[in-house]
Amino acid sequence: MFTGIIQAVGQISTVTSIGEDIKLSIGTGSLDMSDVALGDSICVNGVCLTAIEFDAHSFKADVSKETLSCTVGLDTERAVNLEKALRLSDRLGGHLLSGHVDGVGQIVRFEPVEASMLLSVRVPHSIARYIAVKGSVAIDGVSLTVNSVEKDTFSVNLIPHTLEHTSLKSLGIGSRVNIEVDQIARYLERMAQWNNEDESA
Repeated sequence: MFTGIIQAVGQISTVTSIGEDIKLSIGTGSLDMSDVALGDSICVNGVCLTAIEFDAHSFKADVSKETLSCTVGLDTERAVNLEKALRLSDRLGGHLLSGHVDGVGQIVRFEPVEASMLLSVRVPHSIARYIAVKGSVAIDGVSLTVNSVEKDTFSVNLIPHTLEHTSLKSLGIGSRVNIEVDQIARYLERMAQWNNEDESA
């Protein structure tokens, strides 16, 4: 599990094809790797990956064809948001994330509003129903609060701190991003479905 509070901005330094899968080498920037163990999960732009090799400044991870088919941004050398897995003793500063991407969104608006930046994202219709005003959503692994929703598009505000400490500052109109919706919304939907199934049984 993760919180969506980015701990460092790293860099995908090499992408190696292995059939239809890939292997990544990722520079970890300022991320503290001293407590990382082989097999630990590290969230990379919202995607939970397993560290198969690591040192003080980098780690390697395999990415399957399936993961590549439902995410964006892992198959090219670029800056990425990094977060180590949550420990039970950690503060939950954002919201609970699994690192399992629900869909890929596209930036349709990115402009300054006073000291912040207004970011609007169009998401697949299949996941738009899980996004609600004042609810939580993760964009490339960053926990954010939804300000508005109109059909399949939602908006968030990025404060200067978020822009400075994540890779979101490099986005532009047309950029594609990994989206993970709030898990609570999914469970509520399933509970409602279960009740309807019981009533019709």
